[in-house]
Amino acid sequence: MSETRTRTIGDAERRARLAVRHRLAASARAATAEEVGDALVALHGTDPASVFLAVGARLGGDAGPVGEMERALYEDRSLVRMHGMRHTLFVFPASLAAAVHSSTTHPAAVRERAVLLRHLAEGSTFDAAWLAETERLVLAELAVRGEATGTELGTAVPRLRETYVYGPGTRQEGVQSVASRVLRVLGMEGRIVRGRPQGSWTSSRFRWALAEEHPPVAPAEARAELLGRWLAACGPATEADLKWWTGWKVTDVRGALAAVGAVPVALAEGTGFVLPDDLGPVPAPEPWAALLPALDPTAMGWQARDWYQDPEHRAALYDRSGNIAPTVWWDGRIVGVWAQRPDGEVTHRLLADVGGEAERAIGSEVARLAAWVGEVRVTPRFRTPLERELAA
Repeated sequence: MSETRTRTIGDAERRARLAVRHRLAASARAATAEEVGDALVALHGTDPASVFLAVGARLGGDAGPVGEMERALYEDRSLVRMHGMRHTLFVFPASLAAAVHSSTTHPAAVRERAVLLRHLAEGSTFDAAWLAETERLVLAELAVRGEATGTELGTAVPRLRETYVYGPGTRQEGVQSVASRVLRVLGMEGRIVRGRPQGSWTSSRFRWALAEEHPPVAPAEARAELLGRWLAACGPATEADLKWWTGWKVTDVRGALAAVGAVPVALAEGTGFVLPDDLGPVPAPEPWAALLPALDPTAMGWQARDWYQDPEHRAALYDRSGNIAPTVWWDGRIVGVWAQRPDGEVTHRLLADVGGEAERAIGSEVARLAAWVGEVRVTPRFRTPLERELAA
């Protein structure tokens, strides 16, 4: 009886997959923001600038991503900003919004609403009926206005300007605004969506608008769709990687793996999974350099990262909460950190000897980034000690 041998995918091939599928090699760069969104599945959106920087690193040419991203986000709405995995704000392809909402955002929104109602009961006289009426007024106002800032909504709906006591009788006691919590819950429930911000593309002061209703998708079906799209972009991945990225229970991860027919493969850190049509070898492209932003989805895509990151560099790359700094890449590995100084200069520090070819390629990427960023100043929301030092 013949035995089927488990396919082994080494670290070098994983880096080749990353280079091509994440549109990082020069020959693999994308033409549109939508192509980048589809390639990465989810762009970290907690820091508004990181979305633009992530797309800019992967677009061909030197024009920069700002106009392209604003078109996709605010005009065509082919990309949508919404809460997703691990309660984090992401930008997703609009085609995935329903699957993300059913598999991930909706369960979190249910918990978020329950927590808000508990906090209101503990620290105010407001109840569920008061909250429902407040939400009705907010939605009615947006239906008339089209879009509005939180401040504008607070003026039109005075209930939003109310406050409540958070954590009464504890060391965490403090006064919180009703507005931020109500808008967050409505956003997580998919009833409102963040629109164009005030100010530049680095601003986090978004306008709000009514969201298009998500078509119903069964949670198990939604989990299979999202995990299948992610494995196509990021596979192979271990069960631990998948549980970390999705934030799901391990039983949900295993159910989705079975639903997409995922095939086990051997990795340096143990058993990984790929889609059944993804077992063929992936040749390496030409050597490549990239400057990726803080929280970039490639740098943050897996729980186990030794195949593209030297463990000895961890202290230089992360803050205490595990948020990664803006990183310099050479041929599939993180080799340094970059920052922008107050005068606009983009500077970097290498953490390893990469050779002359790499240094020249990295220098070209530094110049390309500086050219399209122009007069805008980019400061990561979550800062690491080395990034602060470089930016000083």
